[in-house]
Amino acid sequence: MNMTRNSLGRNVPLDLSGAGSFLPYKSPFAMLGQSGTFAGAQMHLRHPLPTRSKVVENIEKAVELSGLKDGMTISFHHHLRNGDAVIPMVLEVLSKMGFKDLTLAPSSIPDAHDCIADYIRSGLITRLYTSGVRGELGKLLSSGEINIPVIIRSHGGRARAIEEGSISIDVAFLAAPACDCLGNITGQTGPSACGSLGYAITDSKYARYVVAITDNLVEYPLHPKISIPQHFVDSIVNVDSLGDPKKIATGAARITRNPVDLRIANDSFRLMKASGIVEPGFSFQMGVGGASLAVAKYLGEYMKEKGICGSFGLGGVGGYMASMLEEGLFSTVFDVQSFDSAVTRSMQENPSHIEIDASWYASPFNAGCLVHNLDCVILAALEVDTDFNVNVLTGNDGVLRGASGGHQDTAAGAKISIVVAPSFRGGVPSIKDKVTTITTPGETVDAIVTERGICINPAREDLLKSALKAGLPIVDIALLKKEVEKLTGIPKPVEFNYDKVAAVVEYRDGTLIDTVYCRK
Repeated sequence: MNMTRNSLGRNVPLDLSGAGSFLPYKSPFAMLGQSGTFAGAQMHLRHPLPTRSKVVENIEKAVELSGLKDGMTISFHHHLRNGDAVIPMVLEVLSKMGFKDLTLAPSSIPDAHDCIADYIRSGLITRLYTSGVRGELGKLLSSGEINIPVIIRSHGGRARAIEEGSISIDVAFLAAPACDCLGNITGQTGPSACGSLGYAITDSKYARYVVAITDNLVEYPLHPKISIPQHFVDSIVNVDSLGDPKKIATGAARITRNPVDLRIANDSFRLMKASGIVEPGFSFQMGVGGASLAVAKYLGEYMKEKGICGSFGLGGVGGYMASMLEEGLFSTVFDVQSFDSAVTRSMQENPSHIEIDASWYASPFNAGCLVHNLDCVILAALEVDTDFNVNVLTGNDGVLRGASGGHQDTAAGAKISIVVAPSFRGGVPSIKDKVTTITTPGETVDAIVTERGICINPAREDLLKSALKAGLPIVDIALLKKEVEKLTGIPKPVEFNYDKVAAVVEYRDGTLIDTVYCRK
């Protein structure tokens, strides 16, 4: 394998057998700012005879009509999360039909889909393009037992890859919580309602053939809100169930009571306030973890006190963000992925809760994605290093167990990106000399907040000055690392087989930012 060293000092391949060639990462915006327009993938035109129904009898029939062949690429979305039964259902059918050598290109892979590891072993799947790798699949790829091309992309990077043609989807199998007989789809109603279908929308536009799989075939025309219109859907299969609704959209996530997380959240909010970013018209994104929700709680209380209304909330949206919209703390919420049932209700009832696709959300190769208008984002991390690089993909054991998601997209776009993390987990320090895998480059991370202090990126002298003026607990990241190691000790490095690549990690612009190696 022909390897080269990128600007972060990471060895990355210039080509990956079965997946094409790559450029090494240079900087967050090296591929942007070029004048003119560039040719991308073409949307596929169809010419079917007029019909009053696209419903076919089963998945097998839809596959036959799609013209799927060995070696082609199939995609799925992950909006149903751990409740999704569509991916296992379709892969089982394809296996029984005798397919092999397929590229699997889902928007991400939930924890519940360990079956994918078995289908890789069987030869049904021989290439994998995704945002997240977890569970048995992560263990399989990290073990080196099977060596297949695996490319990890951010949500914005995946949308870019589809639109430019780096991912060419032959057949998209889309879970459709509500669908009519001609293929109008929404995720907002039905027993498997999941809210936004932001990742599926992109697939539907560019796939050569689209199969909608639904457990809620409704009277035509579906109304009032259509996520994917009928002219992008080729056939429909009505099944008993798309999965387990209890694992798709659960009740609202709870704000943490953990004193460590609360300290981190409070200091993160104080940093936001000190920066001057919290003012009328500001924009914000957070996750749905306990610490992120606590930041939002502090933020919301301050906004109410000061009478501040923000411009928009963004991202994968949880119930707390939906409530901030309802309370008038933000004028708009842009939703690419919904995380609980409260969000689904908000989308149905509030016209200012807007469904967006993954390209509008975060693709760097369009005329203006929303993450580029973010003022502040709160992000989590598995580990960070003294150069402020962040890892959200591989655990302390070197095994793939996370997802790139929108991490690098939002960090690049936001005026202030704040990474929250405890100083150690399970006796293992979170701050390293070098992270195991770089998902998000330190150049785009402005601050790292732990319960033992706030580390400000040296490039942000303005933020450091504001934080010190506000009396915040600022610490040097290298000194903090040594302080934590006095408590935990220095963990033994994971041993990797540098002759065997488990996966490559793309930056959002398509360049390679890191390589994940198999464990010894």
